[in-house]
Amino acid sequence: MCEIVPVIGSTSKLYHSLLCYKLKVYNPLHMKILMVCLGNICRSPLAQGIMEEKIRSRKLEWEVDSCGTGSWHIGENPDPRSIQVARQNNMDISNQRARQFKRSDLDQYDYILTMDTQNYNDLRRQANKDNISKIRLIMDFQYPGENRIVPDPYFHGGFEKVFQILDDVCDHFIEHHQVKN
Repeated sequence: MCEIVPVIGSTSKLYHSLLCYKLKVYNPLHMKILMVCLGNICRSPLAQGIMEEKIRSRKLEWEVDSCGTGSWHIGENPDPRSIQVARQNNMDISNQRARQFKRSDLDQYDYILTMDTQNYNDLRRQANKDNISKIRLIMDFQYPGENRIVPDPYFHGGFEKVFQILDDVCDHFIEHHQVKN
């Protein structure tokens, strides 16, 4: 699979480069998706829970997990405010546990979807030419090339807004990857 993938530089300008999977064939019927934020307690657990629910309801054979680039919350449950907003939207994410991103995740997942440019750039520094194109800003599936982020609600709130943003972008991701008959 070849596609145009954004490369975000320190100047925050958006560049495009053509990157291809060379070693692993992309299979839209069975995908492994990793959601990534900073601590793995707010945005990425919500993204995981939302995507899992959408996968289940559409009977897709996809897998989804989440992690953080930081190590502060390893083993912890999602933030209580994330759990609450998920429950208000009829989903339970309380059994998730935070974990830190591992370099081996680059080889295990088809898509590594980051919530913001800091995490995007951190992961790209760990990638090589064979897996760098797997790393994407999740919002690019709804707003291609606009370099949008999912705001971090940890300090300033807005968990319901973050839920709605992630709910919408997960729909766009799925629509982008639906197999055309």
